Amino acid sequence: MKKHLKTTMVLLSMIFSFSCKNEPNKESNPDTVKEQVSLSAKDILGNPDYLAMSYGGYRHVDHDIEPAIEQLKEDLGILAAMGIKILRTYKVHLPQATNLIKAISELKQDDPNFEMYVMLGAWIDCKNAWTDMEPDHEKESEANANQILVAAYLANQYPDIVKVIAVGNEAMVRWAATYYVQPSVILKWVNYLQDLKKEGKLPKDLWITSSDDFSSWGGGDASYHTEDLEKLVSAVDFISMHTYPYHNTHYNPKFWGVPENESKLSDIKKIDAAMLRALDFAKAQYDSVSNYVASLGIKKPIHIGETGWATVSDGFYGPSGSRATDEYKEALYYKHIRKWTNEAGISCFYFEAFNEPWKDADNKMGSENHFGLFTVDGKAKYALWDAVDNGVFEGLTRNGNTIAKTFDGDKDTLMKDVEVPPTAKEIAEKQK
Repeated sequence: MKKHLKTTMVLLSMIFSFSCKNEPNKESNPDTVKEQVSLSAKDILGNPDYLAMSYGGYRHVDHDIEPAIEQLKEDLGILAAMGIKILRTYKVHLPQATNLIKAISELKQDDPNFEMYVMLGAWIDCKNAWTDMEPDHEKESEANANQILVAAYLANQYPDIVKVIAVGNEAMVRWAATYYVQPSVILKWVNYLQDLKKEGKLPKDLWITSSDDFSSWGGGDASYHTEDLEKLVSAVDFISMHTYPYHNTHYNPKFWGVPENESKLSDIKKIDAAMLRALDFAKAQYDSVSNYVASLGIKKPIHIGETGWATVSDGFYGPSGSRATDEYKEALYYKHIRKWTNEAGISCFYFEAFNEPWKDADNKMGSENHFGLFTVDGKAKYALWDAVDNGVFEGLTRNGNTIAKTFDGDKDTLMKDVEVPPTAKEIAEKQK
């Protein structure tokens, strides 16, 4: 407790003494930097010229092995080549987020035209989360305060880079049984950060949100429709909602099954139609949140904080499960979700840039390890094969490897892993 209190007091001192008066690096072109600093979250969110991506950069099964700054710079070059200009991080108690911001800052110093912004995540837990004790979902972890303070400090130190602070990641949704908190906890910290902005102790154009499942934002079960959620919707600058048709191919698969009227289509057309239904599923969840917010008489931008599609699974989503998992389907989902959100003026923090093998450390075939558009060693999955052909990644490497295609670019080999979803009738019978 004493160590926790000491750390908190030091961080508080840093924040309140630092304020938000930092100036851009004076060795950079002042006109260029001035133009970049003037951009706010309002300018870049929903702007199709500023594509967003969720990013970790962890390369090892052992999560304690942090990506080095040079590795982060390597990834930043790849992402910038793709047109990605906003990255989402998740936590600040490990070096990754701080080092990512430092890497961006150094790249900007070397090249004033380099442009990358961050939606900085502050991880939020309930009391006893990730311990042998029973999680207490009515109380919060003491560690939450430090997450908020460090995030605020970084936003002040790098106002030209950090444009959003997200309080918590899937921290209110009840299926996050290990750590979820009540909306009152998220509201407390959102209000705290908003008050710092009002007092001039955070950049005035910094946006504050929480990034959570669509249901946590009122788009699902009515039991989530609480007074504290209404207050939270009012308090945030925008809503960052998650939608995962991929997971719902197992948990809520009615949309996924091939209907009778498509039974005579070719296999590839059945798959293509299923992926359009997956897009419609994501749109419906987005609309459910939008409708709930509208029912409160509140107008707030709504962006997608996470959505994605895994390419490997030996569990619910693989050949023995929903048959949702392969690179062909990921490519279609990525294409469809980008097209819709770009045209609709919605930012989509696609999950995710690179595979991260620590996410299911005990099972290398677990789907959580394989949501990336790139493999860990830098191979571009099918969604990005055209970009490889067009020379987008020429001269770039990851872990010393040039950016090449998965399956050695052989689509026939890739398609051998692609399965047609089950029929709607098969799904209905299985659920009986």
